[in-house]
Formats: sequence, structure tokens, C-alpha cells
Amino acid sequence: MKAELICVGTELLLGDIINTNAAFIARNLAALGIDHIYEAVVGDNRERLLCQLEITKQRADIIILCGGLGPTQDDLTRETVAEHLNKKLIYNENVYKHIEEYFRKIKRQLTENSKKQAYVIEGAKVLMNEWGTAPGLICEAENKTYILLPGPPMELEPMFEKYVLPYLKEKSGNVILSKTIKIMGIGEAQAEEMILHLINSKNPTIAPYAKNGEVHFRITAKAKTEEEARGLIEPVYNKLKEIFGINIYAEDDETLEEVVAKLLLEKNLKIAVAESCTGGLVTAQLINYPGISKVLLEGVVTYSNDAKKSRLNVSEETLKLHGAVSYQTAIEMAEGVAKTAKADVGISTTGIAGPSGGTSKKPVGLVYLGVYIKGYKTFKELRFTGDRQKIRERAAKELLNFLRMELNTEMIGK
Repeated sequence: MKAELICVGTELLLGDIINTNAAFIARNLAALGIDHIYEAVVGDNRERLLCQLEITKQRADIIILCGGLGPTQDDLTRETVAEHLNKKLIYNENVYKHIEEYFRKIKRQLTENSKKQAYVIEGAKVLMNEWGTAPGLICEAENKTYILLPGPPMELEPMFEKYVLPYLKEKSGNVILSKTIKIMGIGEAQAEEMILHLINSKNPTIAPYAKNGEVHFRITAKAKTEEEARGLIEPVYNKLKEIFGINIYAEDDETLEEVVAKLLLEKNLKIAVAESCTGGLVTAQLINYPGISKVLLEGVVTYSNDAKKSRLNVSEETLKLHGAVSYQTAIEMAEGVAKTAKADVGISTTGIAGPSGGTSKKPVGLVYLGVYIKGYKTFKELRFTGDRQKIRERAAKELLNFLRMELNTEMIGK
């Protein structure tokens, strides 16, 4: 099956709203093993949407539309699809009662134009919207399937999961399973080159996804049973583990901070964090993990040289000879925060996030990471590109991954 997505809304074309629906639907179609061949964004315009529907109809079996199902005059998706299919709009009393109940629940006055949302395309399957008012619709016509969903993500996402996923799974007639591995420390091009002999496989498929400083590989298998699909994935998964080794930091829905937190808890290592250029991002990521309070003692932002000296015992001599942005300072920050907090582990960041402050010797994007674990000290020098926020985010992520790798080495005490 081939699917195409049409997102409707002038606000999307103007850039007033980020199109998160497209990413959400694309991920789900990929997980289902449905070929997602095109995406289109159309403004709130009947003629242009009709034109797009005619184009899409020639290419796709499944046509998913999101947006334009609201109560206002510029919400035209339902009406335009009905026209495209040469079908009538029929008033649905059950939908209207649902809309009335929804307005009562949120204690708002029901407007006259809300009744518009109670009209559905003749013969369509109605998807009741428990998270809003506009119902979704599934229309089957001329060997094509049209799926209409409301635009707000807080409505679209749960409706897709509740109604559309089961429908598409049943339609495909196959079991589709995916497993994702997440890699840091290797660029996308290099990572793909390392598995070129595997990546052209048809079943299971291997799809690379470049993220911010990392690469994900999703292995997807299609089979008649779940057991058969798992059997197809396992040998490919084992080969990827063999190839990438320690650079694999997580699998499936695991996050980097979750993996690091589990390692610290498993080894019963207390940790303290000293941050300069990242300004608390590292500590904030660790705090995302429930239960981290058992090992995370404190996080401090020592932005000035005075703070580095008074709070972390970074020496005056180190700062004068090497500067705040140096591996020597990063190491002393990590050791200082560990010792003053009475922690087993200390980690640190110091760098130049920009946009100003760089020199020819120390350019914007230069970052040093420090790690101290029970007397063992190490550092890492990195050079990032991008704006201030991206540099800070990359530095925070790289520090957690650096710590993960160090905690997994044999030289670190168990």
C-alpha cells in the first residue's frame, strides 16, 4: 500500500504553526510498513485542495488529510473531499449530541457554527473525537481510502492511535514489527557506510534517521505472525550490535538520560554536575528520570571564573595559564564538584556557545567535557557548529554520552 499525506491550513504555509502532525503520521506509517510517498501542504482553499486531491488520487491508495474540519468558514476539508468523491454531506445526530456534551463538559457556550461539524460524508465511517469536537472520517471509494483527521495534535494523535492504527493494521493483513537502535559518536554518512551490505535488505528493512548529534537505525520486518517478524529482526539486530558496539547508547523508546541514570543507580554511584556553557541543561536532563534523586546530589552552574574558584576549587593558576575554556579547567570542575558534594562522580562542561567570545585559537563552538569517577579523571574536546542553543544542547547530550561510555569501561570500579 502507498500512502500520501495532505495537511490543510494556511497557517502551515505561512509558518505560523510547526507541522508536527506530518512527523507523527510519517513515523506511524513507517512503523506499519506502509510506503509514505508524498506529503503536501495546502492552504484553506477549495480549488487548490480539489486539485491536490486529483493529483494524490493518481499516486496513493491511502490518502490522509489533517486539518480543516473545524466550525469556521475557512474549514473546507470535509466539504471538498465530499465534492471530490461526488458524495453528499449528511447531518449526524449522534455527532451533534457529542459536540453538545463536549461543550457542557468544558463549560463553554455552544456556538451556532459548531453544528457544521455534525455533517459527515455520506457512507463514511465516523471516528468520534473524545478530545475535541470535529469527528474524524474514513471514506472508502474507487479502491481508495480517505482518512480525515482534525488538525490540533492533541486531538489528531490519540485519534490516530485509537482508530487509524488498528484500521490500517487490519487492512495491511500483516504483522509489522520494528526495533530501533540509537547511536552516538559516529556521523550519519559513516554509520550508513558501515552497514551498506545490510541496508538494501527488503525484509527486514533498515532505515537511518539523523538526529541532533546522533543516528537512529530502525529495523522493520513484515510477516504473517509476530514470532516470524521477530525472527527476521533478530539476526540483523545482532549484526548491528556487533558493528556499532559501545556507540549504541539505547534501543527503542529509551532515552540517553534514562540509560545513564540506570547505570548510576545500578553501580550505586552518587553524582554531582558542574556546568558553565550548558547552564543547567545536563542536570535538567538527568532529572527527567524518576528515581534519580537516589544518586543525583546536586547540579551547579558556575558561569564566572570566581564561581569556578570559590565553588569548585578550580585553581587561579589553571584559569590564568589555560583559561576557563580548557581541558584543565573542565577536569578541575568535575573533580571539584564531586569532592565538594561528596559524590563518587563529577561531570562538567565549559565552552564558548557564542555568538561572540570566540578567537582563532578558541572559536565559538569549542567545548570541553570533564569526567571524574572515584579518582579517575578524563576529558573530551569537541567543536560544534550552529547557534548558541544548538551548541549548548549538543554539549549536554555529548557529556551524558561521554559519561555513559566511561561508566561502561572495565577500568571504572563496579
